[in-house]
Amino acid sequence: MKTLSVPYIHADNIQAVDEISAKLDHVHQELINITPWAAYPYKPELAFALAYGDQGVFLKFYVEEKHIRAIYSEPNDPVYKDSCVEFFVSFGDEKEYYNFEFNCAGTCLLSFGEERSNRIMLGDELIKSIVSRSSIKPANSKDSNIGWELTLSIPFSAFQFHQFESLKGKKCRANFYKCGDDLPEPHFVVWNEIKTEEPDYHRPEFFGSVEFN
Repeated sequence: MKTLSVPYIHADNIQAVDEISAKLDHVHQELINITPWAAYPYKPELAFALAYGDQGVFLKFYVEEKHIRAIYSEPNDPVYKDSCVEFFVSFGDEKEYYNFEFNCAGTCLLSFGEERSNRIMLGDELIKSIVSRSSIKPANSKDSNIGWELTLSIPFSAFQFHQFESLKGKKCRANFYKCGDDLPEPHFVVWNEIKTEEPDYHRPEFFGSVEFN
């Protein structure tokens, strides 16, 4: 099981996503580079940087892939069909977990529960409190990858079923993913190994260990 130590960074305003994005560029990047399912061998190049502040969690994804797609634009649309990055997290020993899913334009799907079925979809206004910054760099040639970055400033209030005043010293379990179900080359890439026969991100037993320092 992978482990991750999350640093604190200061941000006067968690809405200032450009400033947060620049600070995350100086945080250690973790690779998302495991393709557990042989039927889906394509592996984009990607990494993420994770930090936290006094008011929220800050996350930045760095992606290079052959194709991108951003069809969906409304909260809780099926963004996993687009070029999508995901952050699943549960706190302490709780069975319930949040799944934050974003396409490359920053559209978010967010829900909470113990398993894939019977999840609680969180509301539009709460989702809109998450500030995102998307940057897409076109390919230089027909054969080169398209690069994109997505910075996310997630206020503590987005964790609707928890009351956080600080994350300092807290432990959680999490996994980070990349997918694109409707892309020309569908793919399923994970940070911490998942051992299932078919692609399934809703498996908290395979989350890694994360601690906020």
